[in-house]
Amino acid sequence: MPVAVDYELAIREAEKRLKDAQTAGDVRNAWKRHLPTLGHRTLGRLLMGQSASSLLTKHPDAKD
Repeated sequence: MPVAVDYELAIREAEKRLKDAQTAGDVRNAWKRHLPTLGHRTLGRLLMGQSASSLLTKHPDAKD
């Protein structure tokens, strides 16, 4: 079963927003926007530098 398209788009958008964040406020805004869709663990991993593609492969709905 492939990863849901909206989840994939959300994780890629969150990765871009967190990577482009210039201030703590930018990070907070990105966090608040994507928290309901992605959750704090995924956002934390993105914030720490893990790539969206590696997180997508570990997603429960990812293709084996």
